[in-house]
Amino acid sequence: MADPKGFLTTGREVAETRPVGERVKDWNEVYVPGSLLPIISKQAGRCMDCGIPFCHNGCPLGNLIPEWNDYAYREDWSAASERLHATNNFPEFTGRLCPAPCESACVLGINQPAVTIKNVEVSIIDKAWDSGDVTPQPPERLSGKTVAVIGSGPAGLAAAQQLTRAGHTVAVFERADRIGGLLRYGIPEFKMEKSHINRRIEQMRAEGTKFRTEVEIGKDIDAAKLRRRYDAVVIAAGATVSRDLPVPGRELNGVHFAMEYLPLANKVQEGDLTVSPITAEGKHVVVIGGGDTGADCVGTAHRQGAASVTQLEIMPQPGEERNANQPWPTFPMLYKVTSAHEEGGERIYSVSTTHFEGDEDGNVQSLHLIEVEFKDGKLEQKAGTERVIPAQLVTLAMGFTGTDQANGLVQQFGLELDARGNIARDEDYATDVDGVYVAGDAGRGQSLIVWAIAEGRSAARGVDRFLTGTSALHAPIRPTDRSLTV
Repeated sequence: MADPKGFLTTGREVAETRPVGERVKDWNEVYVPGSLLPIISKQAGRCMDCGIPFCHNGCPLGNLIPEWNDYAYREDWSAASERLHATNNFPEFTGRLCPAPCESACVLGINQPAVTIKNVEVSIIDKAWDSGDVTPQPPERLSGKTVAVIGSGPAGLAAAQQLTRAGHTVAVFERADRIGGLLRYGIPEFKMEKSHINRRIEQMRAEGTKFRTEVEIGKDIDAAKLRRRYDAVVIAAGATVSRDLPVPGRELNGVHFAMEYLPLANKVQEGDLTVSPITAEGKHVVVIGGGDTGADCVGTAHRQGAASVTQLEIMPQPGEERNANQPWPTFPMLYKVTSAHEEGGERIYSVSTTHFEGDEDGNVQSLHLIEVEFKDGKLEQKAGTERVIPAQLVTLAMGFTGTDQANGLVQQFGLELDARGNIARDEDYATDVDGVYVAGDAGRGQSLIVWAIAEGRSAARGVDRFLTGTSALHAPIRPTDRSLTV
């Protein structure tokens, strides 16, 4: 145990954010650089080293949290990094982007603020990069087997790194112009600067992983031909089909999916564009959807100089404390104030959009909404609650419905889908096509980054066993495992 009295003598303290007026003028990460190191050892010392550490259950990766908390408390950063990487390929991603279900399951959180596990994690990995502890780990020998990974999001990258280190020759195919998937073009720069992706990709290249950008399997390369060229294939193409809002006026100019809007803002930061073709500058912006993607749209609109930003959510506003029907250690639905929400804007709950109105040129100008409530499990509109709000840019951030089938990948492989429209797989992540495996949202459906990495690692074990008959790779979850919720 790090500090036997740490949880009694030290209060919870989190990373310091830069002033709102400063950070909305740039696209750098919102946190004050270096603000964690002076406090993080004491924060790690709050860990109780529980006999049964439920944080392990909250985290699908099975991260060895008490162990690296102890090392962080003692400021043994090299040992902490080794323990961190034992279960997580990319802690610099999860430490910035994961909503930390491990903290919801922290035993200390029963009656006190939980350990700042996420902050400890990102401190360890940032220190490891700065000190040179993160180095390439090429395999000692090659197996002579080849693997194609389709998609370079967190699931695809995790699978690729595991399989490369196991000695297989791995090529990652990405349809975008840069590696990273939604990490690259779906996550704004202010949440995670893309330099973190770039240096991890360079590590993977040094280990032997090959990357092929601007190649869409199903369009540029026939999927069946790809299978014949490689000994195994891992499909990690994500769940990229956005949920639409089929109401009158949807066709108006200025109504866009979030994944049409956010990537363009990121391309400006990459230097590909001077100004985004879809910008919030001077406009009344409405974001439909109350999740993390919606918050990303809110923060992006602030930085583009929106006249106003309003976020709509069809569900009721969650409470700030656990409900009785969401007991510890489940992941509760709580009112969440992200850094983007701190920067301004209005949030409206329990409302539904009825239609959009436009001007004579076909540009959206306003949005009509109505209050809703759940009765007997059904969503009903409340008469007399209609109102109109200005909307010159609308982003639809209502989640995703499944993997892309328009490009022909599913059909060309001849894959079966499950009842929810995801690619079906067995306990080893294998599809019904010999040698073809599925990892991440393409098989699970829309989920969290930590689940994507866990799936990539687990699918890699299945592929390794298929190619060699055995595997020593870590497989933290089964395809049927689900979050610790109620």
